Amino acid sequence: MTSGPDTNRVVITKRLRASREELFDAWLDAEGMRDWMCPGNILSVEVRMEPRVGGALLIIMRDAARTYEHRGEFTIIDRPSKLAFTWIAAATDQRPTLVTVEFVAIDENWSELVLTHERFLRKDVSDQYRGGWNAILERLDAYLQRRQM
Repeated sequence: MTSGPDTNRVVITKRLRASREELFDAWLDAEGMRDWMCPGNILSVEVRMEPRVGGALLIIMRDAARTYEHRGEFTIIDRPSKLAFTWIAAATDQRPTLVTVEFVAIDENWSELVLTHERFLRKDVSDQYRGGWNAILERLDAYLQRRQM
């Protein structure tokens, strides 16, 4: 896993034991996302989405003390290679950032996921999201492994 040093951008690359179709589909499965879109101390997640270009995305994360709302709109849905959506949250000062997730086949059982989150205004925010996305991708990996058993 690597992260880019650019202040306004986070890039994370992760190899996962899943086809790129499985990875792509996991990102558009609101029910499944509740299991893995949980960084840090998040206890529960609510996900609502309209998986189409222009469709809305709403992710509400809750920890013991607070609720974190993330909303956006799908800008690219190109199965099985690429997804992109805007991401607006309190941490982004309610300004839209952009998340792009690319899926590259390594072989029939392994894929590489490249997540780019960009347009941050402050380094502390990009650092926060770097940690969050790394945790989320670890949970996604565990989720996919459980599904394959």
